Amino acid sequence: MTDLGKWMVFAGLGVAVLGAILWAFGPRLPSGPWLPGDISIQRGNFSFHFPIVTCFVLSVVLTLLFRLLNR
Repeated sequence: MTDLGKWMVFAGLGVAVLGAILWAFGPRLPSGPWLPGDISIQRGNFSFHFPIVTCFVLSVVLTLLFRLLNR
């Protein structure tokens, strides 16, 4: 169980660092549709953005990265 505990502590620290980075630089990051195929609807004072293609590409890249690191 100690290995699982260490992994959880490092994962939590990683999430905290990522959150701090996003908190500090979030307003400067680009927002809106990043890739063609992302859904963005704007009507009046309502806006909806669903980055479906970005999620798919990110999923494929992370899957390949984790498979390479797992070897």
